[in-house]
Amino acid sequence: MRIYNTLTKSKEEFKPIEEGKVSMYVCGPTVYNYIHIGNARPMIVFDTARRYMLYKGLDVNYVSNFTDVDDKIINKAIEEGVDASVISKRFIDECKKDMEGLNVLPATTHPLATQEIPEMIDMISTLIEKGYAYRAEDGTVYYRTRMKKDYGKLSHKNIDDLEAGHRSINVTGDLKEDPLDFVLWKPKKDGEPYWESPFCDGRPGWHIECSVMSKKYLGDSIDIHAGGEDLIFPHHENEIAQSEAANGVPFANYWMHNGFLNIDNKKMSKSLGNFFTVREIAEKYDLQVLRFFMLSAHYRSPLNFSADLMESAKSGLERIHNTYDNIVYLIENASNKEESTEEAKAFIDSIIKKFEDAMDDDFNTADAISAVFELVRYINQNTDEKTAVNVLELYKEKLLMLCDILGIILEKEEKLLPEDIEKMIEERQEARKNKDFARADEIRDELLNKGIVLEDTREGVKYKWL
Repeated sequence: MRIYNTLTKSKEEFKPIEEGKVSMYVCGPTVYNYIHIGNARPMIVFDTARRYMLYKGLDVNYVSNFTDVDDKIINKAIEEGVDASVISKRFIDECKKDMEGLNVLPATTHPLATQEIPEMIDMISTLIEKGYAYRAEDGTVYYRTRMKKDYGKLSHKNIDDLEAGHRSINVTGDLKEDPLDFVLWKPKKDGEPYWESPFCDGRPGWHIECSVMSKKYLGDSIDIHAGGEDLIFPHHENEIAQSEAANGVPFANYWMHNGFLNIDNKKMSKSLGNFFTVREIAEKYDLQVLRFFMLSAHYRSPLNFSADLMESAKSGLERIHNTYDNIVYLIENASNKEESTEEAKAFIDSIIKKFEDAMDDDFNTADAISAVFELVRYINQNTDEKTAVNVLELYKEKLLMLCDILGIILEKEEKLLPEDIEKMIEERQEARKNKDFARADEIRDELLNKGIVLEDTREGVKYKWL
Protein backbone atom coordinates (compact mmCIF):
# COMPACT_ATOMS: atom_id res chain seq x y z
CA MET A 1 0.00 0.00 0.00
CA ARG A 2 1.44 3.36 -1.07
CA ILE A 3 0.34 6.70 0.37
CA TYR A 4 1.12 10.18 -0.95
CA ASN A 5 2.85 11.94 1.94
CA THR A 6 2.46 15.73 1.96
CA LEU A 7 5.58 15.89 4.13
CA THR A 8 7.85 14.39 1.44
CA LYS A 9 5.68 15.28 -1.58
CA SER A 10 5.93 11.70 -2.79
CA LYS A 11 4.16 8.34 -2.64
CA GLU A 12 5.67 6.07 -0.02
CA GLU A 13 5.20 2.47 0.97
CA PHE A 14 3.02 2.47 4.09
CA LYS A 15 4.82 0.92 7.05
CA PRO A 16 2.98 1.35 10.36
CA ILE A 17 4.92 1.98 13.57
CA GLU A 18 3.49 -1.22 15.06
CA GLU A 19 2.99 -4.11 12.66
CA GLY A 20 -0.67 -4.84 11.97
CA LYS A 21 -1.88 -1.66 13.70
CA VAL A 22 -2.61 1.85 12.41
CA SER A 23 -2.91 5.03 14.47
CA MET A 24 -4.79 7.69 12.49
CA TYR A 25 -5.92 11.18 13.46
CA VAL A 26 -8.33 13.17 11.27
CA CYS A 27 -9.15 16.78 12.10
CA GLY A 28 -12.90 17.11 12.66
CA PRO A 29 -15.29 20.05 12.28
CA THR A 30 -15.83 23.11 14.45
CA VAL A 31 -19.40 22.57 15.63
CA TYR A 32 -21.29 25.86 15.34
CA ASN A 33 -23.66 24.94 12.49
CA TYR A 34 -24.70 22.05 10.27
CA ILE A 35 -21.72 20.57 8.43
CA HIS A 36 -21.33 21.65 4.81
CA ILE A 37 -20.35 19.47 1.88
CA GLY A 38 -16.76 20.70 2.16
CA ASN A 39 -16.66 19.18 5.68
CA ALA A 40 -18.14 15.98 4.26
CA ARG A 41 -15.30 15.31 1.81
CA PRO A 42 -12.55 14.48 4.36
CA MET A 43 -15.08 12.53 6.43
CA ILE A 44 -15.95 10.35 3.44
CA VAL A 45 -12.51 9.88 1.87
CA PHE A 46 -10.65 9.10 5.10
CA ASP A 47 -13.49 6.84 6.27
CA THR A 48 -12.99 4.93 3.00
CA ALA A 49 -9.22 4.74 3.56
CA ARG A 50 -9.94 3.36 7.02
CA ARG A 51 -12.43 0.81 5.63
CA TYR A 52 -9.84 -0.40 3.13
CA MET A 53 -7.18 -0.78 5.82
CA LEU A 54 -9.67 -2.80 7.90
CA TYR A 55 -10.35 -4.95 4.82
CA LYS A 56 -6.58 -5.54 4.55
CA GLY A 57 -6.61 -6.90 8.09
CA LEU A 58 -5.12 -3.86 9.86
CA ASP A 59 -6.35 -2.83 13.31
CA VAL A 60 -7.14 0.89 12.90
CA ASN A 61 -7.34 3.22 15.90
CA TYR A 62 -9.16 6.13 14.25
CA VAL A 63 -9.49 9.38 16.19
CA SER A 64 -11.45 12.38 14.91
CA ASN A 65 -12.16 15.32 17.17
CA PHE A 66 -14.90 17.89 17.53
CA THR A 67 -13.68 21.45 18.11
CA ASP A 68 -16.29 22.57 20.64
CA VAL A 69 -14.75 25.84 21.83
CA ASP A 70 -14.10 28.52 19.21
CA ASP A 71 -14.97 32.14 18.36
CA LYS A 72 -17.69 31.03 15.91
CA ILE A 73 -19.36 28.86 18.57
CA ILE A 74 -19.15 31.68 21.12
CA ASN A 75 -20.61 34.21 18.67
CA LYS A 76 -23.51 31.88 17.85
CA ALA A 77 -24.15 31.33 21.57
CA ILE A 78 -24.19 35.10 22.22
CA GLU A 79 -26.55 35.57 19.27
CA GLU A 80 -28.97 32.97 20.69
CA GLY A 81 -28.46 33.98 24.34
CA VAL A 82 -27.35 30.50 25.43
CA ASP A 83 -24.21 28.88 26.81
CA ALA A 84 -21.59 27.91 24.22
CA SER A 85 -21.91 24.26 25.31
CA VAL A 86 -25.57 24.28 24.18
CA ILE A 87 -24.49 25.23 20.65
CA SER A 88 -21.65 22.72 20.45
CA LYS A 89 -23.74 19.82 21.82
CA ARG A 90 -26.57 20.57 19.42
CA PHE A 91 -24.36 20.57 16.36
CA ILE A 92 -22.27 17.57 17.45
CA ASP A 93 -25.55 15.63 17.55
CA GLU A 94 -26.57 17.01 14.15
CA CYS A 95 -23.13 16.23 12.71
CA LYS A 96 -23.38 12.63 13.88
CA LYS A 97 -26.77 12.29 12.14
CA ASP A 98 -25.25 13.56 8.89
CA MET A 99 -22.26 11.23 9.27
CA GLU A 100 -24.65 8.32 9.72
CA GLY A 101 -26.53 9.40 6.59
CA LEU A 102 -23.21 9.44 4.71
CA ASN A 103 -22.41 5.97 6.15
CA VAL A 104 -19.27 7.29 7.83
CA LEU A 105 -18.23 4.86 10.57
CA PRO A 106 -18.02 6.38 14.06
CA ALA A 107 -14.41 7.05 15.08
CA THR A 108 -12.75 4.78 17.62
CA THR A 109 -12.74 7.96 19.73
CA HIS A 110 -14.45 11.31 19.09
CA PRO A 111 -12.70 13.55 21.66
CA LEU A 112 -14.04 17.00 22.54
CA ALA A 113 -11.57 19.84 22.98
CA THR A 114 -13.29 21.07 26.17
CA GLN A 115 -12.79 17.69 27.86
CA GLU A 116 -9.02 17.74 27.37
CA ILE A 117 -8.15 21.16 28.88
CA PRO A 118 -5.93 19.83 31.75
CA GLU A 119 -3.76 17.94 29.22
CA MET A 120 -3.50 21.11 27.10
CA ILE A 121 -2.33 23.09 30.12
CA ASP A 122 0.26 20.35 30.81
CA MET A 123 1.63 20.46 27.24
CA ILE A 124 1.79 24.27 27.25
CA SER A 125 3.64 24.15 30.59
CA THR A 126 6.11 21.66 29.09
CA LEU A 127 6.70 23.97 26.12
CA ILE A 128 7.34 26.91 28.47
CA GLU A 129 9.78 24.82 30.55
CA LYS A 130 11.66 23.81 27.39
CA GLY A 131 11.85 27.43 26.21
CA TYR A 132 9.60 26.86 23.19
CA ALA A 133 6.82 29.04 24.61
CA TYR A 134 6.52 32.19 26.72
CA ARG A 135 3.85 34.05 28.67
CA ALA A 136 3.15 37.65 27.64
CA GLU A 137 2.14 40.44 30.06
CA ASP A 138 -1.59 39.88 29.54
CA GLY A 139 -1.33 36.11 30.21
CA THR A 140 -1.34 35.05 26.55
CA VAL A 141 1.05 32.16 25.89
CA TYR A 142 2.85 32.16 22.52
CA TYR A 143 4.93 29.52 20.76
CA ARG A 144 8.42 30.63 19.66
CA THR A 145 8.21 29.58 16.03
CA ARG A 146 11.89 30.24 15.27
CA MET A 147 12.94 27.76 17.97
CA LYS A 148 11.71 24.95 15.69
CA LYS A 149 14.53 24.84 13.17
CA ASP A 150 12.56 22.84 10.57
CA TYR A 151 9.38 24.91 10.86
CA GLY A 152 7.70 24.93 7.44
CA LYS A 153 8.68 21.37 6.53
CA LEU A 154 5.07 20.24 5.93
CA SER A 155 3.86 23.28 4.00
CA HIS A 156 7.28 23.61 2.32
CA LYS A 157 7.35 27.28 3.27
CA ASN A 158 10.54 29.18 4.03
CA ILE A 159 10.42 30.91 7.43
CA ASP A 160 12.09 34.06 6.05
CA ASP A 161 9.37 34.35 3.39
CA LEU A 162 6.74 33.91 6.07
CA GLU A 163 8.33 36.70 8.14
CA ALA A 164 8.28 39.03 5.14
CA GLY A 165 4.57 38.34 4.71
CA HIS A 166 3.88 39.08 8.37
CA ARG A 167 5.99 42.23 8.59
CA SER A 168 3.41 44.39 6.86
CA ILE A 169 0.65 43.42 9.31
CA ASN A 170 2.72 43.63 12.50
CA VAL A 171 1.09 46.23 14.76
CA THR A 172 2.54 48.45 17.48
CA GLY A 173 1.96 47.11 20.95
CA ASP A 174 1.88 43.48 19.84
CA LEU A 175 2.95 41.34 22.81
CA LYS A 176 4.65 38.74 20.61
CA GLU A 177 8.43 38.48 20.59
CA ASP A 178 8.22 37.67 16.88
CA PRO A 179 5.38 38.25 14.39
CA LEU A 180 5.46 34.54 13.43
CA ASP A 181 4.77 33.32 16.99
CA PHE A 182 1.31 31.79 17.44
CA VAL A 183 -1.10 31.50 20.36
CA LEU A 184 -1.20 28.50 22.70
CA TRP A 185 -3.43 30.05 25.38
CA LYS A 186 -5.48 33.25 25.35
CA PRO A 187 -7.00 35.33 28.21
CA LYS A 188 -10.74 35.25 28.78
CA LYS A 189 -13.10 37.94 27.52
CA ASP A 190 -16.40 38.93 29.13
CA GLY A 191 -19.15 36.45 28.39
CA GLU A 192 -16.81 33.77 27.02
CA PRO A 193 -16.19 30.31 28.48
CA TYR A 194 -12.85 30.04 30.28
CA TRP A 195 -10.71 27.71 32.38
CA GLU A 196 -8.27 28.42 35.20
CA SER A 197 -4.62 27.92 34.35
CA PRO A 198 -1.16 28.91 35.68
CA PHE A 199 -0.96 31.44 32.82
CA CYS A 200 -4.33 33.19 33.22
CA ASP A 201 -8.04 32.40 33.17
CA GLY A 202 -8.73 31.75 29.53
CA ARG A 203 -8.96 29.11 26.84
CA PRO A 204 -6.64 27.20 24.49
CA GLY A 205 -5.60 28.18 21.01
CA TRP A 206 -6.91 26.02 18.16
CA HIS A 207 -3.66 24.26 17.24
CA ILE A 208 -2.80 22.93 20.72
CA GLU A 209 -6.13 21.10 20.92
CA CYS A 210 -5.32 18.59 18.16
CA SER A 211 -1.75 18.05 19.37
CA VAL A 212 -3.04 17.06 22.79
CA MET A 213 -5.94 14.89 21.62
CA SER A 214 -3.69 13.03 19.18
CA LYS A 215 -1.10 12.41 21.94
CA LYS A 216 -3.69 11.27 24.50
CA TYR A 217 -5.56 8.80 22.32
CA LEU A 218 -2.84 7.66 19.89
CA GLY A 219 0.57 8.38 21.42
CA ASP A 220 3.51 10.74 20.92
CA SER A 221 4.18 9.45 17.37
CA ILE A 222 1.37 8.36 15.06
CA ASP A 223 1.14 6.72 11.66
CA ILE A 224 -1.24 9.00 9.76
CA HIS A 225 -2.52 12.53 10.29
CA ALA A 226 -5.17 13.67 7.81
CA GLY A 227 -7.46 16.55 6.92
CA GLY A 228 -8.34 19.04 4.20
CA GLU A 229 -5.50 20.74 2.34
CA ASP A 230 -6.61 24.09 3.78
CA LEU A 231 -5.28 22.82 7.14
CA ILE A 232 -1.68 22.25 5.96
CA PHE A 233 -0.75 25.78 6.95
CA PRO A 234 -0.89 27.03 9.59
CA HIS A 235 -2.85 24.38 11.54
CA HIS A 236 -0.93 21.20 10.76
CA GLU A 237 2.41 23.01 10.57
CA ASN A 238 1.81 24.39 14.04
CA GLU A 239 0.69 21.00 15.36
CA ILE A 240 4.03 19.54 14.25
CA ALA A 241 5.95 22.40 15.90
CA GLN A 242 4.17 21.98 19.26
CA SER A 243 4.05 18.20 19.36
CA GLU A 244 7.64 17.57 18.34
CA ALA A 245 8.96 20.26 20.70
CA ALA A 246 6.93 18.90 23.63
CA ASN A 247 7.36 15.16 22.98
CA GLY A 248 10.86 15.08 21.47
CA VAL A 249 9.91 12.59 18.72
CA PRO A 250 8.49 12.86 15.16
CA PHE A 251 4.76 13.64 15.31
CA ALA A 252 3.25 11.82 12.30
CA ASN A 253 4.94 9.66 9.67
CA TYR A 254 2.37 10.20 6.89
CA TRP A 255 0.36 13.33 6.19
CA MET A 256 -2.72 12.95 3.97
CA HIS A 257 -4.71 15.91 2.63
CA ASN A 258 -7.81 15.96 0.45
CA GLY A 259 -8.26 18.55 -2.32
CA PHE A 260 -10.67 21.47 -2.30
CA LEU A 261 -14.33 21.22 -3.21
CA ASN A 262 -15.66 23.85 -5.63
CA ILE A 263 -19.27 24.58 -6.54
CA ASP A 264 -19.91 25.05 -10.27
CA ASN A 265 -16.18 25.77 -10.65
CA LYS A 266 -16.24 28.49 -7.96
CA LYS A 267 -15.05 28.44 -4.38
CA MET A 268 -17.91 27.67 -1.99
CA SER A 269 -18.92 30.71 0.05
CA LYS A 270 -22.05 32.12 1.64
CA SER A 271 -21.53 35.48 -0.10
CA LEU A 272 -21.74 33.82 -3.52
CA GLY A 273 -24.89 31.95 -2.50
CA ASN A 274 -23.33 28.59 -3.41
CA PHE A 275 -22.94 27.28 0.13
CA PHE A 276 -24.61 23.90 0.75
CA THR A 277 -24.97 21.94 3.97
CA VAL A 278 -25.17 18.15 3.94
CA ARG A 279 -28.69 18.52 5.36
CA GLU A 280 -29.72 20.63 2.36
CA ILE A 281 -28.33 18.07 -0.07
CA ALA A 282 -30.27 15.36 1.79
CA GLU A 283 -33.51 17.13 0.83
CA LYS A 284 -32.76 16.43 -2.86
CA TYR A 285 -30.68 13.26 -2.85
CA ASP A 286 -30.06 10.15 -0.81
CA LEU A 287 -26.76 10.90 0.96
CA GLN A 288 -25.33 7.73 -0.57
CA VAL A 289 -25.33 9.68 -3.86
CA LEU A 290 -23.19 12.40 -2.26
CA ARG A 291 -20.79 9.76 -0.93
CA PHE A 292 -20.58 8.06 -4.34
CA PHE A 293 -19.98 11.44 -6.00
CA MET A 294 -17.13 12.26 -3.57
CA LEU A 295 -15.44 8.92 -4.26
CA SER A 296 -15.71 9.27 -8.03
CA ALA A 297 -12.58 11.46 -8.02
CA HIS A 298 -9.19 10.87 -6.41
CA TYR A 299 -9.18 12.38 -2.92
CA ARG A 300 -6.19 14.66 -3.64
CA SER A 301 -7.79 16.14 -6.77
CA PRO A 302 -9.89 19.30 -6.67
CA LEU A 303 -13.54 18.27 -6.96
CA ASN A 304 -16.26 20.28 -8.67
CA PHE A 305 -19.79 19.94 -7.32
CA SER A 306 -22.70 20.62 -9.67
CA ALA A 307 -26.28 19.45 -10.23
CA ASP A 308 -25.25 17.67 -13.46
CA LEU A 309 -22.42 15.77 -11.75
CA MET A 310 -24.71 14.77 -8.88
CA GLU A 311 -27.27 13.46 -11.38
CA SER A 312 -24.50 11.49 -13.08
CA ALA A 313 -23.46 10.04 -9.71
CA LYS A 314 -27.08 9.16 -8.98
CA SER A 315 -27.37 7.29 -12.30
CA GLY A 316 -24.11 5.43 -11.71
CA LEU A 317 -25.16 4.38 -8.23
CA GLU A 318 -28.55 3.23 -9.56
CA ARG A 319 -26.78 0.96 -12.07
CA ILE A 320 -25.01 -0.80 -9.22
CA HIS A 321 -28.20 -1.01 -7.15
CA ASN A 322 -30.22 -2.38 -10.08
CA THR A 323 -27.64 -5.10 -10.68
CA TYR A 324 -27.65 -6.07 -7.01
CA ASP A 325 -31.47 -6.07 -6.81
CA ASN A 326 -31.60 -8.25 -9.92
CA ILE A 327 -29.17 -10.77 -8.35
CA VAL A 328 -31.36 -10.92 -5.22
CA TYR A 329 -34.47 -11.47 -7.36
CA LEU A 330 -32.80 -14.24 -9.37
CA ILE A 331 -31.56 -15.97 -6.20
CA GLU A 332 -35.08 -15.95 -4.75
CA ASN A 333 -36.50 -17.45 -7.94
CA ALA A 334 -33.67 -19.72 -9.09
CA SER A 335 -33.64 -23.51 -9.09
CA ASN A 336 -31.41 -25.27 -6.57
CA LYS A 337 -29.04 -26.67 -9.17
CA GLU A 338 -25.35 -25.90 -8.90
CA GLU A 339 -22.75 -25.41 -11.58
CA SER A 340 -19.05 -24.65 -11.78
CA THR A 341 -18.01 -21.23 -10.51
CA GLU A 342 -14.52 -21.54 -11.97
CA GLU A 343 -15.01 -19.07 -14.85
CA ALA A 344 -16.94 -16.56 -12.74
CA LYS A 345 -14.41 -16.81 -9.91
CA ALA A 346 -11.48 -16.22 -12.27
CA PHE A 347 -13.09 -13.04 -13.61
CA ILE A 348 -14.08 -11.81 -10.14
CA ASP A 349 -10.53 -12.42 -8.87
CA SER A 350 -9.19 -10.24 -11.70
CA ILE A 351 -11.67 -7.49 -10.73
CA ILE A 352 -10.72 -7.71 -7.05
CA LYS A 353 -7.05 -7.39 -8.05
CA LYS A 354 -7.86 -4.25 -10.11
CA PHE A 355 -9.83 -2.86 -7.15
CA GLU A 356 -7.02 -3.59 -4.68
CA ASP A 357 -4.35 -2.23 -7.04
CA ALA A 358 -6.31 1.02 -7.27
CA MET A 359 -6.80 1.30 -3.52
CA ASP A 360 -3.18 0.30 -2.80
CA ASP A 361 -2.14 3.21 -5.04
CA ASP A 362 -2.92 6.04 -2.60
CA PHE A 363 -6.58 5.06 -2.21
CA ASN A 364 -7.57 5.73 -5.83
CA THR A 365 -11.32 5.34 -5.37
CA ALA A 366 -12.06 6.58 -8.91
CA ASP A 367 -10.27 3.56 -10.41
CA ALA A 368 -11.72 1.28 -7.71
CA ILE A 369 -15.23 2.36 -8.79
CA SER A 370 -14.29 1.62 -12.42
CA ALA A 371 -13.45 -1.93 -11.33
CA VAL A 372 -16.87 -2.21 -9.63
CA PHE A 373 -18.56 -1.11 -12.87
CA GLU A 374 -16.60 -3.80 -14.75
CA LEU A 375 -17.99 -6.36 -12.34
CA VAL A 376 -21.51 -4.95 -12.76
CA ARG A 377 -21.23 -5.16 -16.55
CA TYR A 378 -19.98 -8.76 -16.37
CA ILE A 379 -22.78 -9.79 -13.99
CA ASN A 380 -25.43 -8.19 -16.22
CA GLN A 381 -24.07 -10.01 -19.27
CA ASN A 382 -23.80 -13.38 -17.56
CA THR A 383 -26.95 -13.74 -15.48
CA ASP A 384 -30.51 -14.77 -16.31
CA GLU A 385 -33.22 -17.09 -14.97
CA LYS A 386 -31.04 -20.12 -15.79
CA THR A 387 -28.02 -19.01 -13.72
CA ALA A 388 -27.33 -21.36 -10.81
CA VAL A 389 -27.83 -20.19 -7.23
CA ASN A 390 -24.21 -20.78 -6.19
CA VAL A 391 -22.95 -18.54 -9.02
CA LEU A 392 -25.48 -15.83 -8.15
CA GLU A 393 -24.48 -16.03 -4.46
CA LEU A 394 -20.84 -15.56 -5.47
CA TYR A 395 -21.73 -12.42 -7.49
CA LYS A 396 -23.79 -11.07 -4.61
CA GLU A 397 -21.08 -11.70 -2.00
CA LYS A 398 -18.28 -10.05 -3.99
CA LEU A 399 -20.32 -7.05 -5.14
CA LEU A 400 -21.40 -6.45 -1.53
CA MET A 401 -17.80 -6.79 -0.34
CA LEU A 402 -16.37 -4.20 -2.75
CA CYS A 403 -19.20 -1.74 -2.19
CA ASP A 404 -18.88 -2.11 1.58
CA ILE A 405 -15.20 -1.09 1.37
CA LEU A 406 -16.40 2.09 -0.39
CA GLY A 407 -19.15 2.58 2.19
CA ILE A 408 -21.86 2.06 -0.42
CA ILE A 409 -24.95 0.38 1.02
CA LEU A 410 -26.65 -2.11 -1.30
CA GLU A 411 -28.92 -3.95 1.13
CA LYS A 412 -31.92 -1.72 1.71
CA GLU A 413 -33.39 -1.61 5.18
CA GLU A 414 -37.10 -2.28 5.38
CA LYS A 415 -38.85 1.05 5.84
CA LEU A 416 -41.09 1.12 8.88
CA LEU A 417 -44.80 1.60 8.28
CA PRO A 418 -46.60 4.43 10.15
CA GLU A 419 -48.41 1.99 12.48
CA ASP A 420 -45.09 0.37 13.45
CA ILE A 421 -43.62 3.78 14.25
CA GLU A 422 -46.64 4.70 16.38
CA LYS A 423 -46.29 1.43 18.33
CA MET A 424 -42.62 2.18 19.04
CA ILE A 425 -43.49 5.75 20.13
CA GLU A 426 -46.15 4.33 22.50
CA GLU A 427 -43.61 1.87 23.91
CA ARG A 428 -41.13 4.73 24.42
CA GLN A 429 -43.76 6.83 26.22
CA GLU A 430 -44.58 3.87 28.46
CA ALA A 431 -40.87 3.36 29.21
CA ARG A 432 -40.48 7.04 30.15
CA LYS A 433 -43.56 6.81 32.36
CA ASN A 434 -41.95 3.84 34.14
CA LYS A 435 -38.67 5.77 34.41
CA ASP A 436 -36.99 3.21 32.14
CA PHE A 437 -35.00 5.92 30.41
CA ALA A 438 -32.43 3.49 29.00
CA ARG A 439 -35.15 1.70 27.02
CA ALA A 440 -36.67 5.04 25.96
CA ASP A 441 -33.30 6.18 24.61
CA GLU A 442 -32.82 2.82 22.93
CA ILE A 443 -36.11 3.18 21.02
CA ARG A 444 -35.30 6.76 20.04
CA ASP A 445 -31.89 5.68 18.70
CA GLU A 446 -33.43 2.70 16.90
CA LEU A 447 -35.85 5.02 15.10
CA LEU A 448 -33.05 7.49 14.34
CA ASN A 449 -31.03 4.67 12.74
CA LYS A 450 -33.99 4.11 10.43
CA GLY A 451 -34.07 7.81 9.51
CA ILE A 452 -36.89 8.85 11.87
CA VAL A 453 -36.52 11.83 14.20
CA LEU A 454 -38.84 12.21 17.20
CA GLU A 455 -40.03 15.68 18.20
CA ASP A 456 -41.62 16.44 21.57
CA THR A 457 -44.34 19.06 21.03
CA ARG A 458 -47.23 20.46 23.10
CA GLU A 459 -49.56 18.18 21.15
CA GLY A 460 -47.44 15.14 22.01
CA VAL A 461 -44.64 13.23 20.29
CA LYS A 462 -44.43 13.63 16.54
CA TYR A 463 -42.03 12.11 14.05
CA LYS A 464 -40.48 13.04 10.72
CA TRP A 465 -38.27 11.27 8.20
CA LEU A 466 -34.73 12.56 7.73
